[in-house]
Parts: sequence; C-alpha cells; structure tokens
Amino acid sequence: MSRIVRFHRVGGPEVLQIDEMALEAPKAGEIRLRVRAIGLNRAESMFRSGAYLETTSLPSRLGYEASGEVEAIGEGVTGFAIGDAVSTIPAFAMAEYGVYGDAAIVPAHAVVKHPSSLSWSEATAIWMQYLTAYGALVEIGGVSPGDTVVITAASSSVGLAALQIVNAAGATPIAVTRTQAKREALKKAGARHVVVTQSDDLVAETLRITKGEGARLVFDPIGGPGVQALAEAAAIGGAIFLYGALSSAPTPFPLFTALRKQLTLRGYTLFSVTNDPQKRERGVRFVLDGLSAGRLRPIIARSFPFEQIVEAHRYLESNEQIGKIVVTV
Repeated sequence: MSRIVRFHRVGGPEVLQIDEMALEAPKAGEIRLRVRAIGLNRAESMFRSGAYLETTSLPSRLGYEASGEVEAIGEGVTGFAIGDAVSTIPAFAMAEYGVYGDAAIVPAHAVVKHPSSLSWSEATAIWMQYLTAYGALVEIGGVSPGDTVVITAASSSVGLAALQIVNAAGATPIAVTRTQAKREALKKAGARHVVVTQSDDLVAETLRITKGEGARLVFDPIGGPGVQALAEAAAIGGAIFLYGALSSAPTPFPLFTALRKQLTLRGYTLFSVTNDPQKRERGVRFVLDGLSAGRLRPIIARSFPFEQIVEAHRYLESNEQIGKIVVTV
C-alpha cells in the first residue's frame, strides 16, 4: 500500500487528505519513485481550488515536484537503475501523475538524476523554479550583460531563481515586493535593487535605476491591474512575461503604452520548455551546470512532515515564505 494525497472536492487546503491506495506498477515508459521529499508550488494550490490551467477530475492527485529513489522501471525505459537518486521535472499532467505521496509514478522523460551533493529537500526544489525562469529569461528573453530585469513576487521560489539567473548572466535584477518585511532578505538573495510597492513608485524607481531607459525584461506571475505599471517601467522594445495569475482582478492590456514602446506581452509557462525535448535538454543542462558551478542554489523557506500537508498548503498561501516550501516523506 502507499499513502497518496488527493482531494475529493475543490476548495481550500482543508480538502487535502491522505488516502491509502494499492501500490501500482509503472507502465511502459514510466518510472515509480520511492518519494523522500515534495516541493510545493502555487500551481498546485490553484489546481486544488479549481483555478488552474488543467481541468480537475475528482478525486484528484496533485503535485509536480518530488525527489526520491527509483523503485520500479516500466518497459522500454533505459538509462535508470533501481536505487538511482532522482527528481521530477514538471512535464506531465498533474491530475494524471500527481507526485504528492510516499510513492509516485511519472513518465521517464520527466525524471532526472540530480547532483549527489543535493539533499532530498534541495533536489525537489530545483526544476519548477529554475526551468520556469530559464525558459523566459534565457531561452526566449536572451538575458545578457547590461540588461535590467524587473522581477515581481521576487521572494517566491521562482522569483529567487530568476534573481540568481539574472545575476549569473551579468544583468541587473530589480526585485519587486509588497512590503518592507522582505527587503533585506531579497538583497541578501542577490537583488541589486528592491522596490517595495506599498511605499515606492515602481515606474519612477525603475526609470531612475535605468537612467530613464526602463527594463528590457519583466518577469511577472501576478497579472491584474499592475500590468499597466510594468508596461510603463519597461524599455522601448521590451518584453513582459506573464507566467501566472495570482491577482484575482482582471488584467488589462496596456494598449497605448504597448504601441508607444513597441512592447511584447507574452503569456508563458514552463511547459513551453519541458514539453519540447530539445528545449528541455538545454534547460536541464543549464540548471545542472549552474548548480555544479554554484551559480544556482535553491533556497528552502520551510519544511513540513508529510502528515502536515494541509498546514503546508496553508503556509504556501500565506505569502510569508522566502523560497521553496518542502514536505518530507
């Protein structure tokens, strides 16, 4: 038997429950893991509440990121052996392959042997955050020395990953946060500049930092009315990557600003990288090389035991964390 987290109705964290289920065998092209740690993501909170890109079919599993040992290998899978230490890339439908559990079956293309120097918690905190930032900023945006990049929700795991990637590229990251509480932590995490939206004018600060030019790249998971200010803070010919919808308010299209500045506003998810074998390979190599060289370093905000999955999701939605929330199994 295995313990699997599922929800039988959409709603808040309280709908999550641990179900005892028969241990399944992997099918052709799949791998079963003995899970040691799980990484939490906002996508899973949204999926649980019925507000995500994927359609929920109840009862549903959930979860994209896990680390653990290879426990069973399906037909046709090569390159892995029983006992290998691996972690999962979000490259599958969550409802079909959710990894919240003490065992998880995932497609083999979504499994990577991570560096042995990483703990289980660190290994489950790399792929969503780094590949999301990599795809927008490196693969598409081509971040390079001399660029300025505005990063909103900068204290999230993806925001912190973006800070590290921008710094590694020799560009200038501007971290955006709502309150003063996280200013010093963001500076310590690599933010060259921090804009606190409750007290600072984002547009004025960005233009001051860039000597009136604006930021060539903007990386935003929030959307909503704030997109207008992001457009005003962007440089002529700049690109705004909208990779989430944390704001519950409608997101207006800043037409006149976009026309005047010849902006690109692009809806983006990491699946544009993880669902393309060649892009996925480049992204994985980028992350592994960055981890090996010390340019990339996952930051763990807090760990919870598996039995406290509901409390872990409550903390996920509190916005108090700086970095990744991990559940140990």
